[in-house]
Amino acid sequence: MWYFSWILGVGLAVAVGILNGIWYEFHTTDDPDAEDPYIE
Repeated sequence: MWYFSWILGVGLAVAVGILNGIWYEFHTTDDPDAEDPYIE
């Protein structure tokens, strides 16, 4: 029954990758003159 944990692990890795991509898209800007919010 190793395949259950394998498919859950692959699904979790894919979900984390998708969420990371969504986060990145919402935290980038198309404005080159915009200030970086992480630099003080």
